This record gives sequence, structure tokens and C-alpha cells, in this order.
Amino acid sequence: MYKFSGCVAVLLTTGLQALGQTSESSRGFTWYERFEGSVNTLGAVTRLDSTVGYNFDSHFSVAGGVPVYFVRPSSSTTAATGTHSFSGIGNAYGQFQLTLANPVVDFASTITVTAPTGDEAIGLSTGHVTVDWSNYFERTFSRLTPFGDIGFSNSISDTAFFIRPYETYGSIAHWQAGARYRLVHSVSAAGSFYGVEPLGEQTLVSRLSGVFGSGNVATGPDLTRDHGLSAWAEIGSGSHVSFYGGYTHSTKFSLDTVFFGVGVSMGKVLRHWGI
Repeated sequence: MYKFSGCVAVLLTTGLQALGQTSESSRGFTWYERFEGSVNTLGAVTRLDSTVGYNFDSHFSVAGGVPVYFVRPSSSTTAATGTHSFSGIGNAYGQFQLTLANPVVDFASTITVTAPTGDEAIGLSTGHVTVDWSNYFERTFSRLTPFGDIGFSNSISDTAFFIRPYETYGSIAHWQAGARYRLVHSVSAAGSFYGVEPLGEQTLVSRLSGVFGSGNVATGPDLTRDHGLSAWAEIGSGSHVSFYGGYTHSTKFSLDTVFFGVGVSMGKVLRHWGI
């Protein structure tokens, strides 16, 4: 059975195995660097994310970081809205994670809190503190690993599958269910379905002004509802460096997105060189 390492979830949907967060020692500091992006007809949004954490043991860990976003609208989006390329820091975040591995099912519960350090005027923050509670389950049968994730939040977090061109504020429930298949030792393929259900009034702050409303802010009870599917491949999971790439379809926005990413376990790299 795949064993959780007690590493941080770093705001990513955990269906992507490891995602650069490869197994570390059960106690000590962790350091991960990730560069990931989403590209669709609206443009490209990429993110550079540095996360530093500490594993107290194989069950409890904490971490924190500050992402930097790079937004490049497509030519059609620029022509329609006047939005041009820009970059800036996003919301600083801190996390606490509990992981439990057992013969029946592996489980990870993560609480993520963000502070409004991003610029609300350009869609990098809603100006509010946000809290997300996510619960992930998986069970491995030979090469196949079914998984599921369910959580509650007052904002939609970016995932490795979809770095959204907007921030949201408002209570939501989110879920994901899928399976991962190990093709060879360090290469796997996977697919999943996801859903986001609003639980009240929602505020959407767009990074592409005019795309989701008359300006960069829109409100309503149904703005954040979404369902879709994702398919992807991973290479190098469990090593110093890992890569992934795939496709996501959003039914709500009729939007097809290609996503990609690379993750580096700097802790492993430094230990490899005896530092």
C-alpha cells in the first residue's frame, strides 16, 4: 500500500501522487519548490510556489509559503477586456496536516489558512482570510490506487489541475474522486472527476477584468458552482524532481485547460549533496 510521508499538501488536490512532495524523513524540516501552470483560451496563469515546513513525526506536519503568479491573457482576451500581462504575489498560506496510513485506507486531513497578501485590484486576493479543510483517502490494489477527496472552505483553492483566473470568497463544498495507475516504477497515469458546490452568496474577483462580469468583481449565489474531469500523467514521483501534465474540462465554463508542473524536493537535493 502506498505510504503517506507526512508531507504537506501545499494547496494541491492530492490525487496527484506526491507532486514533488516526495517522502522525507519522519522528522525534520522540508522544503519544496514548484512551478506549475494552466493554459486555455482565456490565457495562461502560472505560479511559482516555495513551501517550507516541518514534520514532527510520520503523522503531523506544518508548512507555509507565498506563491508568485504570472498572468498572460490571450490576444482575444486582451482585445475584449483590455487586460494585459502582469505578475504579483498571491496569498501567504499556512497549513497543518494529519496523515494516517493503515492496511484498510490511507488518510490525510489538511487545514489551510491564507492571509490576504495578494493585490485585490488585479485578482490575486479577495481581501479576506480564508480557511480550507480537506480530507483525502486512498487505497492501493497492486498498481491501481483509487482515491477521493472532500472538503469545505470559504474560498476555492487553486489545484494542480486548474490554476484559476480568479479568486473567490464564500462558503463552498468541494470533492474529487478518481484513480491512479502505476505504469512503471516512476511513471503513472490518472483521471478524476471533481465538483464545487456553493453554500451561499459568492464573490468572484477576476484576474482577467470583464471575463466573469462587467468589471473584475462579480457576486451571486451560483458563481462558483462547477463540475468537470481531469486526466494526467506523472513522471519521477518519489525522486528529487517530478513532472506532471494533463487536461481538465470545466463543464460550468465550457473551458478546456492544459496544465503542467514540475516539483523539486530541495530537502532531498541538499541531503544528496551532503548539505
